[in-house]
Amino acid sequence: MKIVFFGTPQFAVPSLQRLLAHSDFEVLAVVTQPDKRRGRGGKVTASGVKAAVKDKACPVWQPERIKKDAETLAQLKALRADAFVVIAYGQILSQEILAMPRLGCVNAHGSILPAYRGAAPIQWCLYHGEAETGVTTMQMDAGMDTGPMLMKETISMGLLDNAWQVAEKLSQLSAALLPATLQKLQQQMIRPVPQADERATYAPLIKKDDYLLKWDRSAEALHNQVRGFYPHSVTQFREQALKVMATVPLGEAYWSQLPAEFVDLPALYARSLDESTDSLPPGTVVAIIKNYGPVIQTGSGHLLLSEVKPAGKKALSGWDFANGSRVEVSESLGKLTPLN
Repeated sequence: MKIVFFGTPQFAVPSLQRLLAHSDFEVLAVVTQPDKRRGRGGKVTASGVKAAVKDKACPVWQPERIKKDAETLAQLKALRADAFVVIAYGQILSQEILAMPRLGCVNAHGSILPAYRGAAPIQWCLYHGEAETGVTTMQMDAGMDTGPMLMKETISMGLLDNAWQVAEKLSQLSAALLPATLQKLQQQMIRPVPQADERATYAPLIKKDDYLLKWDRSAEALHNQVRGFYPHSVTQFREQALKVMATVPLGEAYWSQLPAEFVDLPALYARSLDESTDSLPPGTVVAIIKNYGPVIQTGSGHLLLSEVKPAGKKALSGWDFANGSRVEVSESLGKLTPLN
């Protein structure tokens, strides 16, 4: 099969590499977003997809606006590809582009459609506390992740899994699922299944305000926010921004879900509780557990800060943070307003 691959971030790279290495596919060209300035130094950096094919023979095209780029459109049409494969490309494809390949445009989306259509399915899936997610391959249409579905695979998510870890798992799952999808589509062994629009949910772009931790929410909700929006969730400590990188919700409902390294946490937590802290407001440090870190009162339940990043410093374990900053019981965290 003759393929054109559309993709931009690292998430798309395993799928591209699998197609490049597979004897059943010929990648005619790669389309990715233009190089951008990234990081504090503003260095111009290529996308993960472009970097992955720098030593390959296939051409790389980087139109600013693909729908309006007459040269790229003419090149795509001239290739007479069997299929366009699209993974996290970052631009909307016009109906003209969708109609070019013989088998259409095949997308691998990081959710179990029709749930979590949109730009940030992994993040919002974790934010809402889902127990499983997966990859759906589909034929693209003019809508946002609304096309008929081809194949699905699911994975379960652990209590402490964050968005980066889940993205890595799904990128590998996508790489495994795409070749089978394309082969079955070519052989007419797969029947596209329309999505049930009435069951659709959405995963919009994440805004800066979504990163703010509001301590009157429950421990579980805050934990899901931290791992869903990893590594960007933020609070305030001693008038400075404090990024909260990892947390652990505390209590009987969670002990069985924790990995082995937390085996002594339940007993240490039970010993750390003090009746005098029961009435402290949300956002207050109610205990500091040796070798683990500060415990924060929330709107419902307690939350352990297991990894944080103070302003201008490297990420620290909760215990190192508590020691280095001499965190004391009854100190308070709060949200930054406005968020810088």
